[in-house]
Amino acid sequence: MPKKKTPETGKPKSGNPNVLGLHAAVVEQPITDTLETNYMPYAMSVIVSRAIPEIDGFKPSHRKLLYTMYKMGLLTGSRTKSANIVGQTMRLNPHGDAAIYDTMVRLSRGYGALLTPFVDSKGNFGKHYSRDMSCAAPRYTEAKLTPICQELFRDIDSDTVDFVDNYDNTMKEPALLPTTFPNILVSANMGIAVGMASQFCGFNLKEVCDTAAAYLKNPDCDLLETLPAPDFPTGGELICDRDALRDIYATGRGGVKLRAKWRYVKEENLIEITEIPYSTSTEAILDKVAELIKAGKAKEIADMRDETDLSGLKLTIDLKRGADPDKLMARLFKQTPLEDAFSCNFNVLIGGMPQVLGVRRILEEWTAWRTESVRRRVFFVLGKRREKLHLLKGLKRILLDIDKAIRIIRETE
Repeated sequence: MPKKKTPETGKPKSGNPNVLGLHAAVVEQPITDTLETNYMPYAMSVIVSRAIPEIDGFKPSHRKLLYTMYKMGLLTGSRTKSANIVGQTMRLNPHGDAAIYDTMVRLSRGYGALLTPFVDSKGNFGKHYSRDMSCAAPRYTEAKLTPICQELFRDIDSDTVDFVDNYDNTMKEPALLPTTFPNILVSANMGIAVGMASQFCGFNLKEVCDTAAAYLKNPDCDLLETLPAPDFPTGGELICDRDALRDIYATGRGGVKLRAKWRYVKEENLIEITEIPYSTSTEAILDKVAELIKAGKAKEIADMRDETDLSGLKLTIDLKRGADPDKLMARLFKQTPLEDAFSCNFNVLIGGMPQVLGVRRILEEWTAWRTESVRRRVFFVLGKRREKLHLLKGLKRILLDIDKAIRIIRETE
């Protein structure tokens, strides 16, 4: 018997998922278009407004927090409770108090994630090198801005940067901070957006300033002379040749290896590790060494413990009698995070568009942006001077013939 036909398409019924025939094609295309329409604005929002730093070296969350602290008078005043700062920042950043406090912790001196911290912290802010050493609640800690923040906000009230409305149009906030040094190269930064990511290693502040000065004098200068290598707050030994560094400086992509620093204490027959790679934690190292001991691949180790205290990081490895510390550490560097890689991806927003730039291009973009900021400041000051000059000229004419001025005022309706 012939199969029954559907009234919609005139095609026979079957188990085929495309039984709707033409209707499937008609329905499928609008769904795809709707997904793309909804997804693309979200992706661009994450890229532009959340995850990728701009030429001033900050993400929007960093900028909102620091500007709020600046307006609270914490650049020159005394510390205040972190909970107070978090509450005030929510006027600019509506993403929740936990996210704001996490941002402040990462920028703090106590956490130790930045070579040049921007938040002068008091209390337990945790440690970057520890996964389990978490910060105290914001009601217990206090904070203010560090002195270097004077260079972040210098001339901010002289029309050096644009101001935009906050999320509910009740106040203004700066689109960028008028940093007087290339902070984009000084502050280590990592962001994961949609379809792209950004990873900046930190450089020494003095070396970056020297490099910027050398670039202004000669744009073709050798960057390695003034910027020999990245610096990391947790220390460690950098393993990378000059050619690899030149490639990173030129392209903005590449990687370096970091190795822990250690010393052998012969009297006690133990190894002390005092610096570890920036990209790992003490707990990750202890867990991996414990796995090797259980698997019988580190028989020279009698015990390993974390002796970190207020004086700084220290991991101690007790050795068995007759163990060779050099051979043991060479093996641990291969099998544990005591030697780890740090990947560089200098992805930065330039005019709202993400671009992967080398160090020289970053200096070029920062110089152009900073030049525009200085030009705006000069015209702002010039405008104020012209307004004052206009008033002084009027006062001069009045004083030269005060009777005439009084008569004009009296006869004016």
